[in-house]
Amino acid sequence: MTVSIEHHTGPIARQTPVRSTYRLQLRPDALTFADARAIAEYLQQLGISHLYLSPVLTAARGSTHGYDIIDPTTVSAALGGPGGLKALSDEVRSRGMGLIVDIVPNHVSVADPRQNPWWWDVLRNGKESQYAKFFDIDWSPGNGAGGRIALPVLAGENDPAALSVDRTGPEPMLALHDLRFPIAPGTEGDNALRIHDKQHYRLVNWKSGLCGYRRYFTVGGLAALRQEDPAVFEATHRELAAWCEHDLIDGVRVDHPDGLTRPAEYLQRLRKLIGPRRLLLVEKVLSNREPLDATLPIDGTTGYDALADLGGVLIDPDGEKQLTELSRQFTGHGSDRAWFAENEHRIKRAVAETMLVPEVRRLVAAVKRDARADAFDTMALTNATIEVLSFMPVYRTDYAPLAGMIGAVVAEVARRNSELTAPLQVLVTALSVNGEATTRFHQVGGAITAKAVEDTMFYRAARLVSLQEMGADPARFGRSLIEFHLANAARAVRWPATMTTLSTHDTKRGEDVRARIGMLSQVPDIWARGVSAWNEIAPGPDGATTLFLLQNMFGVWPADGRTAAAVPGFRERIHRFAEKAVREAGTQSSWEEPDTEFETAVHRWIDAVIDGPVGAELGEFVTDLASHAWSDSLAQKLLQLCGPGVPDIYQGCELWEDALVDPDNRRPVDFTHRTLLLQSLTGTPELDPTGAVKMWIVAYALWLRRERPDCFVGGTYTPLFASGDHANHLISYARGRVGESPEVIVAATRHSIRLDEAGGWADTVLDLPQGHWTDRLTGHTFSGRARLEKLFARLPVALLVR
Repeated sequence: MTVSIEHHTGPIARQTPVRSTYRLQLRPDALTFADARAIAEYLQQLGISHLYLSPVLTAARGSTHGYDIIDPTTVSAALGGPGGLKALSDEVRSRGMGLIVDIVPNHVSVADPRQNPWWWDVLRNGKESQYAKFFDIDWSPGNGAGGRIALPVLAGENDPAALSVDRTGPEPMLALHDLRFPIAPGTEGDNALRIHDKQHYRLVNWKSGLCGYRRYFTVGGLAALRQEDPAVFEATHRELAAWCEHDLIDGVRVDHPDGLTRPAEYLQRLRKLIGPRRLLLVEKVLSNREPLDATLPIDGTTGYDALADLGGVLIDPDGEKQLTELSRQFTGHGSDRAWFAENEHRIKRAVAETMLVPEVRRLVAAVKRDARADAFDTMALTNATIEVLSFMPVYRTDYAPLAGMIGAVVAEVARRNSELTAPLQVLVTALSVNGEATTRFHQVGGAITAKAVEDTMFYRAARLVSLQEMGADPARFGRSLIEFHLANAARAVRWPATMTTLSTHDTKRGEDVRARIGMLSQVPDIWARGVSAWNEIAPGPDGATTLFLLQNMFGVWPADGRTAAAVPGFRERIHRFAEKAVREAGTQSSWEEPDTEFETAVHRWIDAVIDGPVGAELGEFVTDLASHAWSDSLAQKLLQLCGPGVPDIYQGCELWEDALVDPDNRRPVDFTHRTLLLQSLTGTPELDPTGAVKMWIVAYALWLRRERPDCFVGGTYTPLFASGDHANHLISYARGRVGESPEVIVAATRHSIRLDEAGGWADTVLDLPQGHWTDRLTGHTFSGRARLEKLFARLPVALLVR
């Protein structure tokens, strides 16, 4: 099938063989290239067309995710090396499948300097290092480290006294606990402190607000690369070029392009390198109603935008008022649009003034240089710059559809604060140059947004936590059917090969966990009474933490009759999640200043919930609503699998899953169990705790995509609407080949609890297009006017084929 996709160079016609992807989190201790080869047959039988691999270049020792790359020029030996990658590619190609690989252009790991040869050389030789220009280093005399590279690794004032010289190797090294640092030639003949004073780097406290290089957000162990330099691009993409040359891969997923200098230009170079026929997807987090730049030479995003639509359409808007009031009762605010609008600016300012001080300092210095305003008051300019960044509604504004946004935001800031007129004039002058200040402005803006919104506000809001996800807008309480269909229709036309997803290695809750929590919008009164009663029985550490954690525990609580205490690892997982959640929220504890007394109270409360009457009642509640939670899970899964774009299945999610935020969502998957289960399916499974019914639906949807590919990627999308008293409980659409009648109809139940309360489907019907339609999931056949009570007699979803 050929799809014409508008790129920056005009229409490009290319083969698009990618029908579906299956995301594998490779890790040396659990899933190597050889392990992936071993499950290729299972994935082929499931109907997958492409394996979608996490980063495969050499990462830090013990890495379980691969994003902490230490050598971008080699394939990870721990995963199986280049031979292992070649063997995996050969294996999947022999099965008519392919590979898509995740690449990480923005940063490399420098947490252990010895493991990164480029970074080691820079620390040893300073500006004279051949790799000095590979990193975005602040060498300026006013950088707070006397022109040396500030390394934020010291934990306390007494740490420098712990410095020693390690002379056990061929060359002496400075030693700080387990860390080692190089010693510049000719500076080794003295005590440790004096040697340190002669180096190209300076060790500083991690709380000092000093860092001599651009980081990935606030992670000091990840140093940014200067991909705008052709030498850096060539060195870091050499392996990728070889994979393309030898036709080992069919596409790439680009991690965090918003951190780069001029990402649009980077993507143009990348497209040229991989050629026009390979899939090119970007991990782009689109803010509320932000369009994806159609001038980029890409096929789409990694699917957070689709995730928000798929989950949002299942939220019951009638639950908004009560859940908002429950949030207000427990947290002091409604976690609603007013709260987000009021707090986003304030929290962004706090992030800029604390976590991102080094990046803001470099930005302001660049503003002064580009505006030729060296004498201008730094504090006033810093304040004005932070104020503008704090009102930016998107990660960065240098994408074509966002032209003019900076001007609008600056004008609004000037209107609000007349005293900022002079520093805003300096900022505007600098941004007009389109030089270093502009680059840093966009990079810092994205970091502020990510840390303030997704890593802070999403842990403070507690109205309905399933809405607090990457790329989502929790202030919007779900999506209407009209919004859902229009978003899908636009996706089908504008981005036919974009990726769609429900779970990733970065989602804060897995797809089935979000589906179950989202179901609370249908029973807000029961949930509110339960939470209030449980808080009386086992008072939580504070209202906001209590409401937030109870929703998450409800989302992952076992629904198979077991008590939570009986599920291996459950308690430990909840404790780990809770610790991360309260520290990310930053109201009672934080990563920088952990409040051990508060955290201990949280852990005691969690144990009291799990082991006491609250846990028993929570378990009963989960069991009572389990079938409705599964209904929502199946609905969003089928809607994704057959909708516009290329659906990605995150590893293991063909069965029910209970993942929370990383590292919980990166646990190893039992593929042996899944292989045996797939082989044993002989008839429509029941809606039960095994999850076999989810696998059944996944397989039939993927088999249909393989059978009729022209109906999906590049195919038509037609919304279908029911008629009758309960028409609003149906989500349905048709897919087909361009220029022909629809061949596939997807139908799913929406708000099933409310539907049951109303007595079922009654006279609600769906008028089917002409022909006889067979439900691939049950074998039942329909034509003409289909009564929904019969269409959904066996399952809450249907996959009709003409």
